[in-house]
Amino acid sequence: MMKTNSKLGVMIVGVGGAVASTAIAGVELLKKGSIGTEGLPLAAMPEKLVGNLTDYENLVFAGWDMIGDDLAVAATTHNVLTLQHFQAVSEQLGSIKPLAAVCNSAFCHNIEGKNAAAAANHSLCIETIREDIRRFKNEQGVERVVLINLASTESFIDKDSPTFATLENFEQAIYDNSAEISPAMLYAYAAVGEGVAYGNFTPSVAGDIPALVRFAEERGVPLAGKDGKTGQTFIKTVIAPGLKSRALKVDGWFSTNILGNRDGLALSHPDSLKSKITTKGSVLDDILGYKVEDHLVDIRYYRPRGDNKEAWDNIDIIGFLGQPMQLKINFLCKDSILAAPLVIEIARLLDYAQRCGEAGVQEQLSIFFKLPQVANEATMRPEHALHVQEQMLLEWLTAHAEKTDNKPTENEQAQSAAAASEKI
Repeated sequence: MMKTNSKLGVMIVGVGGAVASTAIAGVELLKKGSIGTEGLPLAAMPEKLVGNLTDYENLVFAGWDMIGDDLAVAATTHNVLTLQHFQAVSEQLGSIKPLAAVCNSAFCHNIEGKNAAAAANHSLCIETIREDIRRFKNEQGVERVVLINLASTESFIDKDSPTFATLENFEQAIYDNSAEISPAMLYAYAAVGEGVAYGNFTPSVAGDIPALVRFAEERGVPLAGKDGKTGQTFIKTVIAPGLKSRALKVDGWFSTNILGNRDGLALSHPDSLKSKITTKGSVLDDILGYKVEDHLVDIRYYRPRGDNKEAWDNIDIIGFLGQPMQLKINFLCKDSILAAPLVIEIARLLDYAQRCGEAGVQEQLSIFFKLPQVANEATMRPEHALHVQEQMLLEWLTAHAEKTDNKPTENEQAQSAAAASEKI
């Protein structure tokens, strides 16, 4: 593996949403030198570890959304960007208009839009997505594409259904136009079929079903997910390991969120909320090694806050001599400002993994997710503690960096080839 100077295409499901428009605006501002790299986790790492990743400035974006407004219009509705930043990149945002999205009202509640793909069945939906990917590659002149799911949270799905157990069952269900298959799964299947790395930043069930994991392994495609770890759960995976290291027993942990963006609106439906609670709920028990009986998680849509999310945590702990103590944390955060940089880094790392010849679940990306995928869910539990996840990523980057220390860069290869040609 070596440094690449070529462009990387990033296609996003939900490209008109607050997180996607913020990520794209951020990359365009980086290209202009208008912002620094605060919030981008890989930017602060040593060049020897991340030097082979695609540069931020070489990312090119497109994607799908139920709402067809171009991203400049979309950004004005999300109110995340400052006026100065919006004015600086409004032309670039305005040039990106969402492709018609594959959608199904049975899975996505409270979000409406007219920009829907006209496909009569699952097979046609998949072919439409694959054609969109191929067209984007041709129009933008990119050789490689990563697909990231940033769509609104879908209804809860039982992953243990026989439909999802094997690739044969799943493909038969596609052929039969089964009602069990969600839009997120169709995007994931289309991406893997097209040889495109796939990242699931949502709580929706998609690339984590056994059928798609096997498909990705067979096709040599990396997968990562699920549900971006941005605010409250990020804090939880920092604090909980510290309490464990001091043998302070967690007697109860009450977490509540209020948010008013499009994601919050989708989560106001009970079926979608169940998907979100599921990804947040197992974190604490897995870190501590015991079940916290009073671990409560509450999420509420509160329109006035928009993208400004507020998370409260009340933690009851028991120390020496059985004495009770409390921690109280109030995190006033900006949902998209925390999430957008992670989306950018996930795209770069998935592409790097694919260029390194890796396939299937990429556990080293666990640091970015609330419920990280593992290669074998039957025998393995995901790692949640942030400091351990960071070490997993660093070790992976170090291992690949060591393999490339003595390999020439693309420029050096080109110069060598030119010199050889002149001799001939």
